[in-house]
Amino acid sequence: MYQALYRKYRPKTFSEVVGQQHITDTLQHQVADGQVGHAYLFTGTRGTGKTTCARILAKAVNCEHPVDGAPCNQCAACRGIDDGSLLDVTELDAASNGSVNDARSLREEAIYPPSMLKKRVYIIDEVHMLSKDAFNALLKIMEEPPAHLLFILATTELQKVPATILSRCQRFSFKRILPHDMEQQLLRVAQAEAIDLTSDGAELLARMANGALRDALSLLDQCRAAGTTVDARAVLDTLGLAGSTQTLQLMRLLLARASGDALALLDQLYRGGKDVTALLGELSDLCRDMTVMKAAPEGGAALLSGVYDRKSLSDMTADVPMRRLLFMTDTIQRTAAALPDSIRQRTDAELCLLRLCDESLCGDPSALEGRVSALEDAVRSGAAPARRPAAAPAPAQEERPAPVREERRPEARPDPELAAEPVQSAPAPSAPVSAPAVATGGDTTVWAALLDHYKAPLPPHFRAMLNMVRGEVQDGVLTVLCSNDFAKSQLDTPQVVKVLQEVTSRHLGQDIRVQFQMGGAAAKKAAPRAAAPRPAPRPAPAPEDDYERPPLPEEAPPAPADAAVGGAACRRTG
Repeated sequence: MYQALYRKYRPKTFSEVVGQQHITDTLQHQVADGQVGHAYLFTGTRGTGKTTCARILAKAVNCEHPVDGAPCNQCAACRGIDDGSLLDVTELDAASNGSVNDARSLREEAIYPPSMLKKRVYIIDEVHMLSKDAFNALLKIMEEPPAHLLFILATTELQKVPATILSRCQRFSFKRILPHDMEQQLLRVAQAEAIDLTSDGAELLARMANGALRDALSLLDQCRAAGTTVDARAVLDTLGLAGSTQTLQLMRLLLARASGDALALLDQLYRGGKDVTALLGELSDLCRDMTVMKAAPEGGAALLSGVYDRKSLSDMTADVPMRRLLFMTDTIQRTAAALPDSIRQRTDAELCLLRLCDESLCGDPSALEGRVSALEDAVRSGAAPARRPAAAPAPAQEERPAPVREERRPEARPDPELAAEPVQSAPAPSAPVSAPAVATGGDTTVWAALLDHYKAPLPPHFRAMLNMVRGEVQDGVLTVLCSNDFAKSQLDTPQVVKVLQEVTSRHLGQDIRVQFQMGGAAAKKAAPRAAAPRPAPRPAPAPEDDYERPPLPEEAPPAPADAAVGGAACRRTG
C-alpha cells in the first residue's frame, strides 16, 4: 500500500529531527543520564515534530540497547512501539477523549505497571481540548505518578492549558522550521524517491509550508503526481496558484492609480468565479511581501511567503514609499475583516480598490498625513515648488504694507441744510497698493494650483463636489462657478467658504472674498467708484453749554426741496 511521504520519512531517532536541535539534545542527555521527568509538555505550531519527538522519547526510555540516550530502533521494544503493537505506549486524542470519565478511566488504568516495557507512556495529543473537569481529574496523578508512568502532552494552543498542568510539566517549545533547513530535507527526500525536484521548486515549497515540514512533504507528494520536473512553475501550476499573475497585475494597476482599469480587472476576475475574500487575501499577502522587501531588501527574502518571486516584488516596490505600503496593507486588512458582515461584498471590494488608488477618499487622518508627507517629499526633491510664486512686485511697493480691507458702511443721507452749498471736490485718494499675484481677467490658475489644498481639510463629500466646479480670482474675489444648483447648494456653506478663503488668502498674501455663481464664466466685476468726500463732523458741545443741538438729518423729517433752498439763501444773505 502506498504510504505518504510525511509518514514514510517520519524521524525515528533524535538526530533525524529537523530544526529542533535545542530540544532533541536536551531530551537525549536526560535519557543518557537517567534524569527523565514524569511529565512533559510539547508546544508549537503544526508539523514541527511534537508527536514525533514524543514517540522517540517513548522509545528511548524503553529501549533495551540505547545509544547515548537515543533509541537503537533494532530491539523488540523499539520495533513494537514503531508498529503500534505494544499497549504500554498509548496515544490519545484529547478531542475525542476529553471528558471527565475518560480522564478517570485513564487514571485508574495508569496505576498498573507495564506488561512488557520499562515504563507505561501516555501521549495525549491536542491536550488543550480536555475539559476543565478532565484536567482536574489528572492533576493528582500527574503531580505524584507511579515510578513506571510517563506523561507526554502535546498542544498547539498553550494558552488554553491550565496553569496547574503547566506547573507539573517540563515544557519544550517547538519553533517553526527555517526554510533553508526544510529545503535541504525536501531535496534529500526527493533524491531518495527519484523525484526531479529543482532548487527553486524546493525553495518555493519550503516557503509555502510556513514552517511546517509535514505540509512541505505533503505539497511535494502532490506535485510529484504531475510526472514532470518539479520546478517553481510546475509547483504553481499544480497547486493552482498560477492566478497569482493576475494578482500582480491588479497590484500594478493600484500602484499606478489606474482606478478604472483596476475595477475592470476586478469585474473580470469576479465573473470568472474569483471569490472576493480570496482576492483580498491574496492582495494582503502581496502587500505584506512588498512591505518586507521594502523594509529589508537583503535579509528579508527569508521572510517572504514564496508565492511571488523576489524580482517582481523588488521592481514593484522600487518607487513606492513605505507609508503607502502600510496604508494599503491596513486598508485591505480592514476591508477583508468586515466582509463577513457585508451585504454586498463586491461593492466593498470596489470601494477598497478606489481608496487604494486615491488616499484622499478615505477621509481619515492617516490618509491626510500621507498626502502631506508626499507633498513634502516632492518639495525636497524639487519635483514641485513649496509655494506657487506670485508675480514680481514693483520695488516701490515691496516696503508698503498690505491694505486693510474696510467694512462697507451704509451711505448717509445728505444733510438738507448743506445740500445747496457748493462743495469743493477733494482730490481723489490714491488707490491702495494691493499685494500682487491677482490676475485682472479672471485667473483660473490659482484654483488649479490650490485644489488639493482645498480638499485636504474638508470631508470626503466636499472633495468630490469640488471636482465638479472651477474658480476664478479677480479683484480680490474668488468666484466659484457651479454647473448646477445642487453643487452650489452643497458648497455654499460656512465650512467650505472658510477653507477657500483662508487657503487662497494665505497663498496670494491678501484678503480674499468668496462668492458662488451659476454658469460657465465669472461675472465681470464693475470698477469701484470713487468714494465721495464726507463732511467734517461737527464738534460736540460741552455739557454745561445751553446750546440746543439741532436735530440730525436722520432724526429730522425730510423738508421740501424749495424750503431747503430758500433756507439756505436766507442764511447766505443774512
